[in-house]
Amino acid sequence: MGIVWAGIAPHPPLIVPEIGRGGEGQVAATVRAMEQLAASLKASGAETVVITSPHGPVFRDAVAVAQLPEVSGDFADFRAAQVKFNLNTDEELAAAIITACVDENVPALGLGPAAYRRYRVASRLDHGVLVPWYYFQQAGLDLPLVWVGMSLLAPDKLQAFGQAVDQASRRLGRKVAFLASADLSHRLTPEAPAGYHPDGKRFDQLVVDKVRRGDFEGLLRIDPDLAERAGECGWRSIMMLSGAVAAYKIEPEVFSYEGSLGVGYLVADLKVQGVDKNATNPRGRESIYVQLARQSLETYVRTGRRLPLPASLPTELAQPAGAFVTLYKRERLRGCIGTILPSEKNLAAEIIANAISAGTRDPRFSPVVPEELAEISYSVDVLSPPEPIDSPSELDPDRYGVIVRSGDGRTGLLLPQLDGVDTVEQQVKIAKEKAGLRPGDKVTLERFEVQRYY
Repeated sequence: MGIVWAGIAPHPPLIVPEIGRGGEGQVAATVRAMEQLAASLKASGAETVVITSPHGPVFRDAVAVAQLPEVSGDFADFRAAQVKFNLNTDEELAAAIITACVDENVPALGLGPAAYRRYRVASRLDHGVLVPWYYFQQAGLDLPLVWVGMSLLAPDKLQAFGQAVDQASRRLGRKVAFLASADLSHRLTPEAPAGYHPDGKRFDQLVVDKVRRGDFEGLLRIDPDLAERAGECGWRSIMMLSGAVAAYKIEPEVFSYEGSLGVGYLVADLKVQGVDKNATNPRGRESIYVQLARQSLETYVRTGRRLPLPASLPTELAQPAGAFVTLYKRERLRGCIGTILPSEKNLAAEIIANAISAGTRDPRFSPVVPEELAEISYSVDVLSPPEPIDSPSELDPDRYGVIVRSGDGRTGLLLPQLDGVDTVEQQVKIAKEKAGLRPGDKVTLERFEVQRYY
């Protein structure tokens, strides 16, 4: 079996009627969406629910998985002690997840009774689990749980944890639901719990947009500084979810998003449609484009030699095309170089050349050294031929990249689907800046499309 359902839910205690006492009407859209999400989970036929929560046991260097026969909790901290849950743990799945983490090279810690005492962490369910479970119970669900604490591990490790959950589910033949319990920014309004910051709204818009489009690789690469300024609570839970659904076709649907109380509440159903035979695992089963970029840079950095072209090329690499290679280290940009039009005889040679340039000739960064190679991840953008356009109205920053050209030959290019670039005006302005032009300078415009590979 494997992952049959995946969702994202917030955890404001306010939406539990016994706590809100009518105040839940302030976020009525979230309440309705939670009821809708619970109904979707019930219809999925899931046999176990895995929930990641940022309010459970959180370790910097490992993912904590509860290994107690039963777990319980209540809302006593929110003056509703009468609302309580006693849930069975799917101990077999919890153990299989920890075993699968070894295969995925993810540090995982099983928390049995002795471990809870040793690490002095609470063994009672936190409200990150209890709030969504309230709605699950209202929908008539009675399923075992695997309770997982969010971790401060690197994003690729969190994503790999989700893959371990999928791997364990398949090994056991278990139909598993995976819920990311996640509030977004806590800084959306002056009255917000963590105070106001203008980047709170920007962060939430990015997350909602990427969830809506199913762009989980892009979600992992949101600027960590932006996330910190936003005061988020749950981004890492969603990273873990991204790994769980990496091998599946999904049709994301955002049921609701609200931020009027100063905190971002997102409810989304990812609608798992079955295994995606074309899916790639960013941790080892990369696309052929990224494999070639990685091999190229690693060969050059270690030997000083250019990687020779493979003896035989698949059709998609045998034709000429412009391409950009982007490098990331610990989810931060580490280099990006590309060509608008092809300068090599085929796309494979283009990627080989541009990977070397991205790693050693980007003037913003020092050249990559051998000790860094294991930490670097890649994306490759393959460009369509640019086409002239008459007006900015023919642009769309989510679909098209833009090229600006001035009368004196200066040229600036900006790729599409960039974090924080939400409007055509921003897109053209940044492209002009890259060409050394002022906002009012006259330019001709061209647009192009890209296919991004990981």
